[in-house]
Amino acid sequence: GVIINTTSIAARNGGGFGASLYASAKGAVEALTRSLARDEAQYGVRVNCVAPGYIDTPIHKETAAGQIQRYLDATPLGRAGTAEDCVGAYLFLACERLSAYVTGQTIAVNGGMHMI
Repeated sequence: GVIINTTSIAARNGGGFGASLYASAKGAVEALTRSLARDEAQYGVRVNCVAPGYIDTPIHKETAAGQIQRYLDATPLGRAGTAEDCVGAYLFLACERLSAYVTGQTIAVNGGMHMI
């Protein structure tokens, strides 16, 4: 089996102003992912997560234009991501043939906004 959680770049960079609860919750998702990966491996279950950066979705409809521009300026690829940009990471993690030896990991999909 495979479990794929969704976290956020906010788990790693603390999020934008006023997003402390969101960032904390996403950090908990990453910790839960690692814990479950360890616990469920004995049953053949891999647990990973995907951490999108700034993705152009309705969640940002209330975000000020200036803040969006700061996100874009901080992204080396110079654009907002799309939901389609995230699909490959989920497919990779879901495919046993491609990621059978990957568990407890977070794949960042953020255009280079945050590099580890």
